[in-house]
Amino acid sequence: MELWLTSLITETPQEGYELAIKMARMGVKYTQPDAEIRDKLRPKYANDPDSLTMASQVVAINFQTVAAANNYWK
Repeated sequence: MELWLTSLITETPQEGYELAIKMARMGVKYTQPDAEIRDKLRPKYANDPDSLTMASQVVAINFQTVAAANNYWK
């Protein structure tokens, strides 16, 4: 298993948002570890507004977590 999440601490909110996106993407990868299946499914959710909205919601929740861990970069 790849060690990719070593800290939630980031230097800037931009880095925090990028980490939130990576967390969302890794969640999908852990849920469906078969890359071939993920590739087959991608066209379906990439063109579904509800799926895209839900993906954005996951990123937003992850960003809240990262922001809190960084004391909102105060």
